[in-house]
Amino acid sequence: MNRRRFLRGTGIALGLPWFESLSAFGAEAAKPGSAPRRLAVCFTGNGVNPHHWGATMGEGGIQFANSLRPLEPLKDKVAVFRGLWNPTTVEGEGGHYPKMNILSGLRVKKTTTDVEVGTTMDQIVAATTGRHTPVPSIVLGTERPSYSTDSGFTSIYSAYISWSTPTTPSPKEIFPQQAFDQLFDDGSKRQRDRSILDLVLDDAKGLRSRLSVRDSQKLDEYLSSVREIEQRVEQAEKISQAETNGQGWQPSVKTPTLGRPDSGIPASSEDHLRLMFDIMLLAFQMDRTRVATFMLNNDLSNMRFPSLDGVTSGIHELSHHANDETRLAHYQKVNEFQVKLWAEFLQKMAATDEGERSLLDNSMILLTSSLMDGNAHDSRQLPVVLAGGGGGTIKGGQAYDLSEDPNRKLCRLHLALMDRMGVRVDKFGDAENALAI
Repeated sequence: MNRRRFLRGTGIALGLPWFESLSAFGAEAAKPGSAPRRLAVCFTGNGVNPHHWGATMGEGGIQFANSLRPLEPLKDKVAVFRGLWNPTTVEGEGGHYPKMNILSGLRVKKTTTDVEVGTTMDQIVAATTGRHTPVPSIVLGTERPSYSTDSGFTSIYSAYISWSTPTTPSPKEIFPQQAFDQLFDDGSKRQRDRSILDLVLDDAKGLRSRLSVRDSQKLDEYLSSVREIEQRVEQAEKISQAETNGQGWQPSVKTPTLGRPDSGIPASSEDHLRLMFDIMLLAFQMDRTRVATFMLNNDLSNMRFPSLDGVTSGIHELSHHANDETRLAHYQKVNEFQVKLWAEFLQKMAATDEGERSLLDNSMILLTSSLMDGNAHDSRQLPVVLAGGGGGTIKGGQAYDLSEDPNRKLCRLHLALMDRMGVRVDKFGDAENALAI
């Protein structure tokens, strides 16, 4: 039982979270009950409002600027960095696309055809940690790539931050149903007309008799959360089918008829983001993967948040506020709301017990963008926030000001994170030594 990690059904392998009654992390764990480390990178396009981003150290510890205030309940688990950058992003022309090397640090090739960015740190880590999990990494998003050119660059760059090779972007999943299914597929055929919980019911009953009372309650909570996410995914599918009159994809004589272009995607961007965050949380909780990358929106995205009072414009349009007070205020609302969604995800991780530490304490979750000031396309420093304890190796509640450091390369932080994930290299991107965190 100490190596059991799954509940199984027809076509389904449901990974188990940590239980005090048994080790859910397998024989590769350092000791019984110890949890693995996880790494995630969350990206938002179009930069931030630099006037209200960042943190300082005061008498009471870390003090957040307005945009990061939603992180207040997690202040002891968060580090904020000022001054980190990728030097190649200020070379040559181009406002957005040359900046999309956030995870490689190497120069973005100026081209409209044979793209090249460099293999990114998340995929290098996944090549190592993927030996212990069913899926090496999950790459999530909310928006499709667009196809255009600007200043000699292809817009494909704006849709990807994860690259499996220097010339190959990692395919990202924007459809909740497809992302959800990735978590449970065991390689055989699943009965799609039944709930995942129905398929593993017998196995769950057999497991329950071997669990403590506390773990039995935890199992109930875990299975309920799986079902709740499953229902939200199903609801998105039903709504999209109704909007396309139930037709979905249909062949025609000349060209396919796709119906609604984004069939299966929640109508609300907020619902879409929360659902993808919860899928990523579940992937870590069940140890399906230990590496995740999530683009909350593409760069140059005009994603809208109708629930924000008075905010009707898209993110990219608002980022070019030209210091107009109203547009800048709306841009600020969007910034704070995105951080709020990220904070909700972090709080769920912090509430997930893994024995000695929480899931968040065992993880490293990065939030960043390819620009600091979206209005000026300024990448001379980048917004970088790190949450989580890296398995007890990172001290939270810190504000690092590296703006005067001549060696303030973002890839130094990547080296530090890679090292904690078991990937030890002498150099990565344009950096030759890890940042001390």
